[in-house]
Amino acid sequence: MTQIRRFALMALAIALSAQGSIAQTPARDPSARLRQVLPADVAQRVLARIAEARARQLPAEALENRALKFAAKGVDPRDIERSVNEQASRMETARAALGSGRPSNPAGDEIEAGAEAIRKGVDELSVSLLARSAPSGRSLAVPLFVIGSLTDRGLSSSDALQRVLARINARATDADLERMPGELPPQAVSGQSNRPATTGRDFGQSHKPASAGPPATAGPPAGVPGNAGAKSNPGQTRRPKK
Repeated sequence: MTQIRRFALMALAIALSAQGSIAQTPARDPSARLRQVLPADVAQRVLARIAEARARQLPAEALENRALKFAAKGVDPRDIERSVNEQASRMETARAALGSGRPSNPAGDEIEAGAEAIRKGVDELSVSLLARSAPSGRSLAVPLFVIGSLTDRGLSSSDALQRVLARINARATDADLERMPGELPPQAVSGQSNRPATTGRDFGQSHKPASAGPPATAGPPAGVPGNAGAKSNPGQTRRPKK
C-alpha cells in the first residue's frame, strides 16, 4: 500500500468517525441552557414541567423558548416558573377546546396559538366554535392568534371570532387575517372596554424569539414589577405627579 493511499484511508476513517460523533450530539439542548440561566431548584422544576408537557404531547418546545426568552430579559426566576406552569395549563385547556370542535387532533402550533389566545382573554367556547366552524383541513394557528390579538385590543371573544370567521368564509389567506388587528378603528383600540382586568398576571408574547429584547420604550414585561420584584425602600417617598 502506497503512502498516499494510506493517508487517504486514514482521512476517510477520521471523517466517518467525526460524522458519527456529530450524529450522536444533539444540535440544541434547551435543558442545558435552562440549567445555565436558572437557579438549580427552579431549573429542575421547570424542566420537570416541560417533560410532563412533552409526555402529554403538548408543544413543549414553546415552553422551553418561553423560559429562555424571559430569562434573557432578566425576569425573576420564580415568575418564569409560574409563567411556564400557567402556559402549560392553558395548552391543556386549548387542546381540549380544539378537540371538542374538530375530530382531528390539533397540531402543536394550533395548541400554542390557542393557549396564547386564552392568555389574552379569549374564552374556551370561542376556541371550540372556531374549530367547529372553520373549513376542515385549514390550520387554526393564525386565526387563533388573530382572535387573541383582536381581543387584546378591546374586542369581545365573540366579536373577534365572528370577524375572523367572516374573513375565513370570504377565503381570506393567513396574511389577510394577520392584517386585521391593524385595521381596527381607533376607538376599539383605545377603549379596551372588553379587555379583562387581568390576563393571569402573565407577561410578554410567546411568539417573539428569546433573543429579541423588549421594545426600546418599554419597561419590564407586563405583570412584572418595575423593580423586578424587589421590596421597595420604606424610607423612599414617591414624588406625586404634577
